[in-house]
This record gives sequence, structure tokens and C-alpha cells, in this order.
Amino acid sequence: MIQSMTGYGKHVLQLSNKKITVELKSLNSKNLDINARIPQAYKSKELPLRKLIADGLTRGKIDFGLYVEMTGEETSAEINTAIVKKYMEQLGEIAHGDQVKLLELALRMPDTLKTDKEELDEAEFESIQDTVLTALENINLFRTEEGNVLEKDFTERIKTIAVLLEQVKSIDPERVAVVKERLEKSVSELKVEVDANRFEQELIYYLEKYDITEEKVRLANHLNYFKETLATADSNGKKLGFICQEIGREINTIGSKANYAPMQQLVVQMKDELEKIKEQLLNVL
Repeated sequence: MIQSMTGYGKHVLQLSNKKITVELKSLNSKNLDINARIPQAYKSKELPLRKLIADGLTRGKIDFGLYVEMTGEETSAEINTAIVKKYMEQLGEIAHGDQVKLLELALRMPDTLKTDKEELDEAEFESIQDTVLTALENINLFRTEEGNVLEKDFTERIKTIAVLLEQVKSIDPERVAVVKERLEKSVSELKVEVDANRFEQELIYYLEKYDITEEKVRLANHLNYFKETLATADSNGKKLGFICQEIGREINTIGSKANYAPMQQLVVQMKDELEKIKEQLLNVL
């Protein structure tokens, strides 16, 4: 089972006087990179929230947003006028629009409300942690569903490469015969006498250089190993990437040894399928 690094998770916490929304978005990355957007009043809890996310997500570029909307009638919160104006100025520089629309956008940005409450209530923070955990469950479910789609695609493409390999095997005797005939014709065109035994030895030596028996066996083994790794319980994107490198090495060697157009055409098709796998593997955990 594999997981995609692309995902989205969201959960909303409704308290008596506020609505807290947690959003998690992820894209592919070699390591875990968390970008957090948290209101100033909750900054003291950023590190434990980051750790919570790091424990739930192993890799990916993560955008974490904590948004607070006051809903109670009685509140000590006030609009932070200076920050709102600054947001409106910056938004106006990016895209021109009426002031009401810019105000609506600005009020959605962090720290637009200020409050006299300094200490974050521990019960509220525990609820926020539970909300983050639920958002993590949602994003991991999203990643798993995306991974299932990728797994089906990989399976079909590996199957296609295996079919092409069988075609390579089937035309290999014909290829060897054509290469041998080509060599014999070239020698006959020289119009010189050659020692038959010596020529046969040289011919065998030459054909051995173009033998692809080992490459065919290794390629088949790598394809099977890819499928076995794909079916494991863990998501092994990096390992699958290494296997793809080995698959590509064998395909390239077959192509360099082919010296026969029909086989080279099959090699091009195998390379095309492999490149599509490699592109998608960038999104796999």
C-alpha cells in the first residue's frame, strides 16, 4: 500500500464564543517541511502543534493553518485597525478592487483581531489538539485514496513493460539471425578469402557482445520486485525509486545492445512507461 504526499485535511471546532478551523495541505517534498500560519494569541503553542503534525505526517511540504472566528456576542476582541489597513494596502497592490471586498479579504488574514486575553485556556488548547488530530486523520485518508489511484497506475505500467519484455524475448532469435546475416554479408562484400574457423570464432565473439540474456532476466526480476514492494504494508516511495533506476539501467542496456530497429522500438516504449512511473513516484511517500 502506498500513500501520496499530496493531500488535504480540515476540521472545525465550535466553541461557545468562537469557531476554530484547522487546515492541512501537503505537497511532495524530500523531507518534512511545515509552514504554519497561527494567530498571535496561539503562538506560544506553535511548537507542540508542530510536533503533533510531525508525528502524524512523515514527509511532504505541509501548510498548516489555524483560523479563529469570534462568534460570541460578548467578546473582548477588537479589530486591529493598523494590521487590517496594512493588509488592504498590500492586497490593493496585488489586485485592484473595491474597498469593501479588500476589507473582507483582509479580515480573514491572521492577527486582524486583538484581545485582552493573554493566556490560552488549557481546555481550549486540548480541544485544538484534538481538532488537529482529526485533520491529520482526514489528510492521511486523502493521501491513502490518492495512493490507491497511483498504485493502480503503477501496476498497469509495470504490466505493460513486462508485456513489452516478452515481445523483446520473442524477437530476440530473429534479431540475432539478422545481425549474423548482416555481418556475413559485410564480409562477403570485401571479396577477400577468410579462414572459415577464424571467422566463426570472431562471429561468436561479436554476437556475445550483443547478447541480452542477462539483461532480460534481471529486468524481469526488477519488475517482480517492484510489484512486491508495491504490495507491502508500508509506503516505500524512495525504495520504488531505486528499483526504477535498476529497471531503467537494464532497459538502456538492452537498447544499446539491440542493433535491431524492431527491438529498439520496444525499448522506446518501455522507457516511456518507466518515465511516467518516475514522474508519479515523486508524489509517493
